[in-house]
Amino acid sequence: MATIWKHFKEGGWGMWPILFWSVCVFGIIIERALYLSAARITKDAFLSTMEKCILAGDVQSAVKKCAATPAPMAKIVQAGLLRTNRPDEEVQTAMDEAALRELPKLSARTGFLALLANLAMLSGLLGTVSGLISSFGAVSGESVDPSQKARILAEGISEAMNCTAFGLIVAITALIGFAILNGLTQQIEDDINEATVRVLNLVVANRQKVNTQNLAA
Repeated sequence: MATIWKHFKEGGWGMWPILFWSVCVFGIIIERALYLSAARITKDAFLSTMEKCILAGDVQSAVKKCAATPAPMAKIVQAGLLRTNRPDEEVQTAMDEAALRELPKLSARTGFLALLANLAMLSGLLGTVSGLISSFGAVSGESVDPSQKARILAEGISEAMNCTAFGLIVAITALIGFAILNGLTQQIEDDINEATVRVLNLVVANRQKVNTQNLAA
């Protein structure tokens, strides 16, 4: 930590905006990781449970199991199951409507990581340019003691390189986080799409068995 703080101070004012972007990056990554972890359920186990309930004609049990699972997949399927006493088109429409509510929550704020990566990199570049301008400007002055020029130049270059390094570290972290979170989001969305289609097909194929007595009209 002492070494990091040393390099941070040597980076000059340009390190502070980079620090701000890094806090934003880690905040988004942690928040999104926790949300996606809670939103992800085992698709095969969930579909197996839905299949057993629907084949047994017990839609009420399927609805209750969905309600007990706080995940987008369960909420979307539940919306369709609650309309199984209506035509097939209405079941599909109910699932589509629920999907329009739930799917955007999966990708919320993830896209900001790409923006923050660029901002961190540009902030590092700005700090680099600023440090080089200051150092070369200082050593070019006639009033500067020749014996001090090497030290001033070294400090300016150190400031520039530290800004570049920290900016790149934050940018790389943001891009890696974006790639991982985007992949998890896409996987969850694919599972949801498969689950809704399979549940709809089960409902359509087993309408004679389905008990809709306790469902709202």
